[in-house]
Amino acid sequence: MTTTTFECRRPGALRLRTLGLATLPLVLAGCASLSGDGGFKPVQQAAEQHLGKTVQLVKSEADQDAVGVRVNELLSQPLSADAAVQIALLNNRGLQASFQELGIAEAELVQTSRLPNPGFSIAKLRRGDEREIERSFSFDLGHLIALPLTRQMETRRFAAVQRAVSLEMLSLAAESRKAFYVAVAAEQTARYMRDVRGTADAGAELAKRLAQAGNWTKLQQAREHGFFSEAVLNAARAEVARISTRERLTRLLGLWGQQTNFTLPDRLPDLPKEPQDRPDVEQQAIAQRLDIQAAKQQTEAMAKSLGLSKITRFVNVLDFSYRRNGSNELPRQTGYEVSFEIPIFDWGDARVAKAEAIYMQSVQRAAQVAVEARSEVREAYLGYRSSYDIARHYRDDVAPTAKRISDENVLRYNGMFISVFELLADARSQISAVNASIEALRDFWVAQADLDMALIGKPSLSGGTAPTTATGSAGPAH
Repeated sequence: MTTTTFECRRPGALRLRTLGLATLPLVLAGCASLSGDGGFKPVQQAAEQHLGKTVQLVKSEADQDAVGVRVNELLSQPLSADAAVQIALLNNRGLQASFQELGIAEAELVQTSRLPNPGFSIAKLRRGDEREIERSFSFDLGHLIALPLTRQMETRRFAAVQRAVSLEMLSLAAESRKAFYVAVAAEQTARYMRDVRGTADAGAELAKRLAQAGNWTKLQQAREHGFFSEAVLNAARAEVARISTRERLTRLLGLWGQQTNFTLPDRLPDLPKEPQDRPDVEQQAIAQRLDIQAAKQQTEAMAKSLGLSKITRFVNVLDFSYRRNGSNELPRQTGYEVSFEIPIFDWGDARVAKAEAIYMQSVQRAAQVAVEARSEVREAYLGYRSSYDIARHYRDDVAPTAKRISDENVLRYNGMFISVFELLADARSQISAVNASIEALRDFWVAQADLDMALIGKPSLSGGTAPTTATGSAGPAH
C-alpha cells in the first residue's frame, strides 16, 4: 500500500516540476520592472561618442540646481562653441521634455511585458433552502499567447524612441553650434559697422565745414552726407542682426534672467590650415546616421506587428477559467471553462491587410530616408569644401590685397599726394571686402557644423543668417 501511494504521488511531483520550469519565463515576464535610468543610457552614450559632451536627466530640484551651477560656471567666461553646445544639452527645457519620452516608452514596454492579471469571482446563490457558492478563477490566454511577440515589438519601438531622442539631442547640439557662430559673426559685423559709421560721421562733418568755407561744392558735400546716411542705416541693420542672432542662441541654450548677459568672443575662430578630406562620406553616413537606424528599427517593428496580427486574428478573445462550485445539498462541483469568439463575421483579414500596408509603408519610408541621407551628406560636404575655398580666398587674397591698397594710400596721404577724402573713399571701398570676409568665415563654420550633423543625423542645411550689409555707393569726392 505504501509503495502504491509513492508511485501515485511521484508522477504528480514530476508534472508539477515540469510545469514550474515551463512557466518560469512567464513568471519572470510578469515581474518585469522599470530600469533605474529610464532608458537614458543610449542617449548619454551618443552624446559622449559623437559630441564628447555630457547630458543629464533632470528629475528633481536637486538635479536642476546641479545643472544651474554647471551652466553658471560655463557662462562665467567668454562663451565658446563647445561651451554653448554643453549648455544647450544641459539646460534646454525642450530637450529635457523629450527625455521624458524615454520614461513613457519604457513604461509601455514594461507594461506590455507583464502577464495579465488573473480574475477571481465568487457568487452566493440561493434557491429555497438550497445555498450554492460559486467560485471561478480566470486568465486571458489570448494575451498570454501573444505576449512574446508583443514584447519584441515594444522592445523595438522603445529602441526607436531612444534613437529618435538621441537624434533630437544631436540636432540641438548642431543648431546651437551654428547659432553660436552666426551670433559671433553678427557681433563682429555690428562692431565694424559702428566704426564705419564713426568714420563716415567725421567725413561728413569735415565736408560740411569745407562747404561752409566755400572750398567744396554742394554736390561734393551731398556725396559725403549720403555715405554717412547709408552708414547709419547699415549700422542699425547690423545691430538688429546682432540682437536677433544673440536671442536665438539664448533660446537654444535655455538662458534667462542674468544668464542672458553672457559674453561672446570678439571674433570668429581662424580658418583651419586644411579642410577635412572625406572620400567615403556616403558610406559613413549610411553606417552611423541615427535616422537610418531608427527607420530600420521601425520597419522591423512593423514586420513583427504583421506576424502578431496574423496570429491573433483567430485568438483575439480567448479566456480560460477554473470553476469550483459548492452547494449545501449537492456534492462539490469543479471543472474549467474556455471561452472564445467564433469568427463568423470578422475573420481578421482587414486587420492583417492593414498591418501589411503599414509594413510596406515603413519599408518605403526607410528607403526614402536612405536616399535623402546620401543626398544630404553629399550636399553638406560640397558646401563645406566650397565654403572653405571661399573663406581661404578672402583670407589669402582679397583681405591682403585690400590691406596693401590701404597701406599704399596711407603712404600717399602722408606724402600729401592724396587728400583726406580720397583716403576716406578708399576706406569705403574696403567695407564690402571686410563684411564679405566675416560672412565667408561664418559660413565655413556653419557648413562644418552641418557636415558633422549630416554624418550622424538629418541636418538643417543652411548658410549664415546674418544679412549682408550694403556698402556705400558714393564715389570719392574731389
